[in-house]
Amino acid sequence: MPEQQMLVLDPTGSDPDTEHQALRERGPATLVDILGVRAWSVSDPALLKQLLTSKDVSKDGRAHWPAFAETVPTWPLALWVAVENMFTAYGANHSRLRRMVAPALSARRTAALQKDIETLVTGLLDDLDDVPAGDSADLRERLAYPLPIAVIGQLMGVPAHQRAEFRTVVDNVFATHLTATEQAANAAALYGLLDALIATKRSTPGEDMTTLLIATRDEEGDGCALSDAELRDTLLLMISAGYETTVNVIDQALTTLLSDPQQLVHVRDGRCTWQDIVEETLRHEPAVKHLPLRYALTDIPLPDGQTIRSSDAVLASYAAANRHPDLHQYADQFDATRISKDHLAFGHGVHFCLGAPLARLEVATVLRLFFKRFPDARLAIRRENLQRLPSLISNGHTSVPVLLRPKTTD
Repeated sequence: MPEQQMLVLDPTGSDPDTEHQALRERGPATLVDILGVRAWSVSDPALLKQLLTSKDVSKDGRAHWPAFAETVPTWPLALWVAVENMFTAYGANHSRLRRMVAPALSARRTAALQKDIETLVTGLLDDLDDVPAGDSADLRERLAYPLPIAVIGQLMGVPAHQRAEFRTVVDNVFATHLTATEQAANAAALYGLLDALIATKRSTPGEDMTTLLIATRDEEGDGCALSDAELRDTLLLMISAGYETTVNVIDQALTTLLSDPQQLVHVRDGRCTWQDIVEETLRHEPAVKHLPLRYALTDIPLPDGQTIRSSDAVLASYAAANRHPDLHQYADQFDATRISKDHLAFGHGVHFCLGAPLARLEVATVLRLFFKRFPDARLAIRRENLQRLPSLISNGHTSVPVLLRPKTTD
């Protein structure tokens, strides 16, 4: 079967719903241009799950993508494929790196953070109490952003005065409208902050994951210690993934509930829970739309007769897969009462997101406490007028202006 003409993905992410529909209409997988790189976008959930669990698909571009060396110097998304951590590892190396991080995000440690998260959210809501009735507040800036930064900052031991700097550079990692030169400068700034954090924790250790990873790096003799590059890039992964994605889920959950009051009625009348709202948000508006990249280790025949050739790049198109009609009936509709909310928002298989329980806890806590404090809140503008983030990866808005209390009249 002849290959289809490539679909060029919009680097600004201006109309993702239309783009994802186009991907699904082109079959289980289709060739796309992602900022100049040719890849197979996989939007069929069954095929995507198959590839995400297959040993014939790798995330190690250095070892399994012949185009790696020529692509990385000029590709704006180079950091996504060039980091040396569990995100780009394959096989035993992935298991080694994941094993070092897993204790920090265990179910026990995550549950222990619940009171701290509630305290942080309560403080943010207290600040919002000062907004006069009838005035709007940007909930992305004042609620969705600061909570995940504070939580991951505490977990990783990032000093409070450095968190704003980390926010800026992490945001830019996900901003796919930047040039390769701009991204290279941003990566340099990010690594500068990581090096400073490592130096601080080496001189002044703490009860945090950065200190633990440094100790692991400095171990000798067992063949499992982190390299310098793995240490930096593991910190990069944990700080960025633990922050940016959770911001987007909080953003999308609040946006949905404030524009679709019936979903709140379902919660208040006991037809669903806050956890149901979180899961349906993850299905309907996942934090990550497309996740670069994976690589075929052998020829992979597709159901429609096409073939992903050995060494071809593969793009996991999670948002398109989550709304595939084969996965859910009326998939484009948000319905927190639907029985099955199966989704791929956190990935699938050995690379399933370790931080998923923490993200779920943060989002559910925000929703529960916010709508208890501000039961009459509503969007200050129509949802369709909200500006999307300039990214084909991140799925959020530049701001979420909200009227916390209607203005009363005498």
